[in-house]
Formats: sequence, structure tokens, C-alpha cells
Amino acid sequence: MVVQCDLCPKRCRVRPGESGDCRIRVNVDGKLLAVTYGFPSAAHVDPIEKKPLFHFIPGTPVFSIATVGCNLHCLNCQNWEISQQDPVDAIAMRMPPEDVVARAKAAGCPSIAYTYTDPSVYYEYALDSSRKAREAGIRNVLVTAGYLNEKPLRELCRVVDAATVDIKAMTEKFYREVCGATLAPVLHYLVTAKSMGIHLETSNLVIPTLNDSDAEIQSLRRWIKEKLGGETPLHFLRFFPQHRMRHLPPTPTDTLMRAREIALAAGMQHVYVGNVLDAESSTTRCPSCRSVLMRREGHLLRENRLVNGACPSCRKGVYGVWK
Repeated sequence: MVVQCDLCPKRCRVRPGESGDCRIRVNVDGKLLAVTYGFPSAAHVDPIEKKPLFHFIPGTPVFSIATVGCNLHCLNCQNWEISQQDPVDAIAMRMPPEDVVARAKAAGCPSIAYTYTDPSVYYEYALDSSRKAREAGIRNVLVTAGYLNEKPLRELCRVVDAATVDIKAMTEKFYREVCGATLAPVLHYLVTAKSMGIHLETSNLVIPTLNDSDAEIQSLRRWIKEKLGGETPLHFLRFFPQHRMRHLPPTPTDTLMRAREIALAAGMQHVYVGNVLDAESSTTRCPSCRSVLMRREGHLLRENRLVNGACPSCRKGVYGVWK
């Protein structure tokens, strides 16, 4: 019996014994099974800033896991070795949800990140682990491309505290040709997560000749400001040749700085540049008086001057989760 998967916008119709586009959801006797459930292929302790999350419990470690598989097939994927891998070829470890929480506790991590590939495809594993973590007082973070249907997203948001969502570009053409996906569901994901009270940050990998024009940057910052709010952190990330996109050069630093200036000039309050060592573009300033609130060096938090989530100079509250 053919089974339709309603998890993501691709809505794959899966024949018996076959998998959906993500590779990990298999039709077994007329039921869809996520065959990587409880078997991550990556488990590490990272700084929360690496996700990137700059406004969510900064300076803390986060226990990070991922299984193989993804419902996008980005030509530039930096984790393509696991995101595009077939489960039968994967090296994985057994780690049921209760063990995920135990490992996070043992490592002294106040949060767990579902990251590296995309938690949208190992949805049940991320959901059950998040529920266990919530019961244990540990927070949950999604690092995602945001390609998930509304009903499962709302269920997940009930036990998730933060999400950093990668907006690949602001055109359907880019999503179809580079990612094998579509733009509209990603934007709907962000609006839905915002309505559910999730702490949101956004990122955009700036790729030379593909999404680096001033018009593209203006479109991105305009949508974020109008739909999510100007306080929403935006991270412009430097592209490096990867996977099937090795013919393009790394993003010039000047391009990233220009993108940041465009967004700041248009009223975005917190705009950062990633994959570049630059003190100012990784510094958090008060949106009111521009005093320095947090200084970073790469993924390391070097200074945090916030007092109860507010600027110590002018008492302006700053968007984020600080405790």
C-alpha cells in the first residue's frame, strides 16, 4: 500500500519498502517508520553561539545531535556527508530520548540542539527527546531550514524554546534550483513559530552571484522586519565552496559587511556576520543607546554586560532569553 507522508511540504507518496525524499522515512507494511529514530550519527557539545544563537542563554554549552537524512538537497551543504547519506550506509550510535537528556545533563548543558542535518526529518526523535528534556528542566533548540508542515510544527513548538532558521534566499528560483525545495513554506514556518512564542533568530548564507545582490538583501531584511519584527537577530554567514558548489569563490568580506549595513540602516536592531573574525559585526549593542552589551570572539562570549536582560546604561530591554 502506498502511504503519503504529511510531515513536510513535499508530501511524498511512498511505495512499500521504499523511502521518501529524505531517505529516512520508510514504508514498512503500510506504515511510515523513521528508521533513524534513537540512532544519531553526530553528538557533540557546542557553544550555543555556534548554532548561531546570540540572544539565547549566551555563553552556555549546548548538547547537539543529528541523525542522517534531510528533506532539502542544497548544493552547498556543509554537512552533506550525513545530510545526504542513506541510513543503511550510516555509522550511528544508539541513543534513545532518555539517553539524550542524560548525556546533556552529564555534560552540564542547559539546552539540547537538534542540528547539523535537519530536525524536520527526524521529527519523532526530536519531539520525544524535547518532551523528555522539558520534563528535566532542559531547554530545546531547533537549527533548521524550516521545511515542515504547520500541524507537526505546532506540536513541536509546544516543547521547543528557540529556533534558528536558515532562510536560504528570497526567491523560489533559488530554492528550486539550489535546494530542491520551495520558499513559501519556510516563511510560513517562521510566522507560525513566532506566533507560538518561540525565541527566533534567522540566518542567511550569502553566496556570490546567487543571493548576494542589494535587492536580495533588501527583500530579506524587509520581510523579517515586517513579519517577525526588527528585533529579530539576523546572521549573514560567509559561504565557502562545499559539496556540489565548489566552483564559486568564498563570499568577499566586503559583501557581508555591506549586507549588514543595509539591514542596520533599514532598522534591523541586531545584525551579525558569521564565519568571519570581525569584532564589531559579532558585537551586540543596545538598540537604543548603542552601548556595547556583549562582545564575542568567534563562538566565544568574552563579555556580557546585560543586567536582567536590559542595557545597564539606558535600561532598554533587549530581545532574547537571558537566564
